[in-house]
Amino acid sequence: MSPPSTALATDRLGVPAVVFFVISAAAPLTVAAGVVTTGYAVTGLIGLPLAFVVVAAVLALFSVGYVAMARQVANAGAFYTYLTHGLGRPAGVGGAWVALLAYNALQVGLYGAIGVATAPLLRDWFGLNVAWWVLALITWAIVAVLGIQHIEVNGRVLAVLLVAEIAITLVYSAASLAHPAEGAVSFRPLAPGTLFAPGLGAVLSIAVLGFVGFESSVVFSEETRDRRRTVPIATYLSITLIGALYALSSWAMSVATGPDRIVDAAREQSTELIFGLAGAQLGSAFSTAGHVLFVTSVLAAAISFHNTIARYMFALGRDRVLPAALGRTRSGSPVAGSLCQSVFALAVIVTYAITGADPLVHLFYWCGTSGGFGVLLLITATSVAVVAFFVRHPSGESVWRRVIAPVLAALLLLGVAGLALANFTTLLGVAPDSPLRWVVPGMYLAVAVLGAGWGFAVRAR
Repeated sequence: MSPPSTALATDRLGVPAVVFFVISAAAPLTVAAGVVTTGYAVTGLIGLPLAFVVVAAVLALFSVGYVAMARQVANAGAFYTYLTHGLGRPAGVGGAWVALLAYNALQVGLYGAIGVATAPLLRDWFGLNVAWWVLALITWAIVAVLGIQHIEVNGRVLAVLLVAEIAITLVYSAASLAHPAEGAVSFRPLAPGTLFAPGLGAVLSIAVLGFVGFESSVVFSEETRDRRRTVPIATYLSITLIGALYALSSWAMSVATGPDRIVDAAREQSTELIFGLAGAQLGSAFSTAGHVLFVTSVLAAAISFHNTIARYMFALGRDRVLPAALGRTRSGSPVAGSLCQSVFALAVIVTYAITGADPLVHLFYWCGTSGGFGVLLLITATSVAVVAFFVRHPSGESVWRRVIAPVLAALLLLGVAGLALANFTTLLGVAPDSPLRWVVPGMYLAVAVLGAGWGFAVRAR
């Protein structure tokens, strides 16, 4: 085994590998089956396909300044690094603590989904009744082992899983478009009037959840080949592919059910809607294949988020914000950060198993939605930090990259974050008077304040 180091492996990742990590975190088939149907069901709006296009445009605008700053600052800390350089060390540490909470919530929530999704397959195929937490622990072990391997090993695994789930999503969409419910393909869900209506805030917020993970391209900047080229291309390509895939799949579902029936169908069938359509249009074999790839989609997302979290911990350890042991690597991999994330995930799985809490609602959905909201807050804060950074360091960038695009992105993201907060009970699927309405946002605020306080202490030290 190589001796400890304080540097990640360099020149390991090209554009395709970074794209695999980013889109795997976005989990295309999981979003198509879960986020899309949830969006239709909770908002009652048929303009969800257009919402994905709008959100993709906003995030692409944000990425103009985001990747321009990446050319000046390469660091696995991403949000932490950007907030530190733009708004100061206290803001950076506060953002880092929020990032760790949000990404860990996203990552551990996936274990609930994979346990629930895999159990019916084993029951149907082999007659085995396996508890969800046993399957979650098996998945956890796979992710934990891969997490301490070289980054390119994880990239190869994600490449195989991602290509398969994108392929099945495209096949499903093509089949739906070939079987329109009303005898002709309807473009009504793509009309602006179907989106800009009461419920706009909720549908935009749900659409944003589908893109969580796109920002992780800069997390791998230290390990890329030619970061000035790789990071921008991977970021824009990921946003384009994610947006196009989500818009296509959500529109195709509305064509197959009929625009007037898509909301009721989503409420009645939930995540089974896309698989039910595939079974009717293509046969049960394609429906079963989709269920299997749904499981691998969740696995791929868990691997991707695990690697992102490990690198955040590495960056914070290297800067002495967290214990210095986390800032060391072996063979270029942040082993200590990876092991810490694995221990945390194990503790969560065991806790949910002992308490008997619902793994789908209380672990996957609540943690996933809360984690996505935290990432939205971080993206919004980072957009402000980008503006502040380029005010002090023009760095030869054009006015469009350092002023116009970042300012417009910051204003738009502030609006989306405000709408998400106003519609938070809708996002969680709880009653308007539920304490979770303020508990989750309050938790992020408390963590940010505590982190900022620690940041002041670190700066003084």
